[in-house]
Amino acid sequence: MGNSGVAAGHAATVEAGTSILSAGGNAVDAACAAVFASCVSETMMTGLGGGGFATVFHAGTKTVTCHDFFVAVPGIGASRASSALEPIEVAFGGVPLEFSIGAASVAVPGVVAGCEALLTRFGTLPWRDILAPAVGLAREGVTVSGKHAEALQSVAPALLPGDGAAAYAPGGQLLRAGQRLHHPGLEHSLQQLADEGAAAMYRGDMADAIVASVAERGGVLSRADLEQYRVANRVARYAHFGADTVWGRDDLSHTVDVLDGLNRVWPRQRSWTAAQRAVPVAQALDTKPDHSLGDTTNVSVIDSAGNACVITTTLGIGSGIWPAGTGIHLNSMMGEGELRFGEGVPGERMASMMCPLVVRDRAGDVAVALGSAGASRIRTALTHTLLRICVDRDTAATAIAGGRFHPVGGTVHCEDTVESGAVEALDAAGYRVVEWRDDLHYFGGVSAVCADSAAGDPRRDGTGTHIVG
Repeated sequence: MGNSGVAAGHAATVEAGTSILSAGGNAVDAACAAVFASCVSETMMTGLGGGGFATVFHAGTKTVTCHDFFVAVPGIGASRASSALEPIEVAFGGVPLEFSIGAASVAVPGVVAGCEALLTRFGTLPWRDILAPAVGLAREGVTVSGKHAEALQSVAPALLPGDGAAAYAPGGQLLRAGQRLHHPGLEHSLQQLADEGAAAMYRGDMADAIVASVAERGGVLSRADLEQYRVANRVARYAHFGADTVWGRDDLSHTVDVLDGLNRVWPRQRSWTAAQRAVPVAQALDTKPDHSLGDTTNVSVIDSAGNACVITTTLGIGSGIWPAGTGIHLNSMMGEGELRFGEGVPGERMASMMCPLVVRDRAGDVAVALGSAGASRIRTALTHTLLRICVDRDTAATAIAGGRFHPVGGTVHCEDTVESGAVEALDAAGYRVVEWRDDLHYFGGVSAVCADSAAGDPRRDGTGTHIVG
């Protein structure tokens, strides 16, 4: 049997995944258990009320499949227009940014349905066993990490409305690093899911609570929206990248196409220094301005049989809507302007920049499983990490921790840890370079598992566990 590993955005998330691997579960079992755990340990980034995507590599058939359980536009059967979005101001990077929350921002959630569909197709352990780690975490609460506490300072305006204040600011003070985060009602919700399956959220009492909480504030999310929600299979696309191939879905940022384009630019890329490749990378990654925070998280797993599963999920910034007694925060994806094109058709799946990836070697086996948080910086974070793993042959930890730069038009936002010579090359090419020393949350949050290592992103206190087979 080979090596295995789990990487994610919180130590408790990783522990949930590794416990399932130790119990004999496969990569999909472990990834789904970690996702449910993240809905307790990383509620500033994700939750049962959010949506996501998964990329799965099945070692037995050497096939890659992509699964879409992102949020859908609400309003099936609605007899009235939705209430208005509620603008809030969030300070990030020292700059006040406007976001939209409230009942009008809530889209149809897909996380629970997505995990159930993945486990039905690929899982080996009982559903209740997959939920058990998350149920335990919800009962005891989790320790807030330093980077999560910093993030809370920025996103508090979206997290404190409704039941959020009791969880994130008990006694009127925002939680600090080392304190316990506990969501009253979340243990009961997770246990109900363990007992009744995803039907509890889409057709049961929990569905009634979700619909009622949105309706009270004028939103149009309906029982029909929940009952008709279905997980979708998407075409898995690939890009040649050095000696490997990178597989994933066609996301809003066209990450796979960008990687393929970079590969064509560099016939001898292994000999290029970081400074030599800086400008081609910036040109490939250049994007339009994006003011979203990228409050998203990722789980990456490879099991000892060589199966891989990568799942990226998000709540947006959070709607401020908490269905009574559930401990569940509903997403704010309808308030994410860069993801909306027109008003949207009820039931239609929303677009996203999330792109969980699997890398296959020349033999067709899995070499890397990785994904990232970070909105428009997802593509940037994944590209920098893949360059270091696939081209420089760095470990997952070294590749993820290395400095990143993110181009926006004629400006390149750059961490102060970027390799020597890269900044000078970018400056010489005419880019305006802006150096960041703080708020490195901006540059994404990668988690990756390789054959020899596993790591989460230090920018968000991510971690990984590598298990030698």
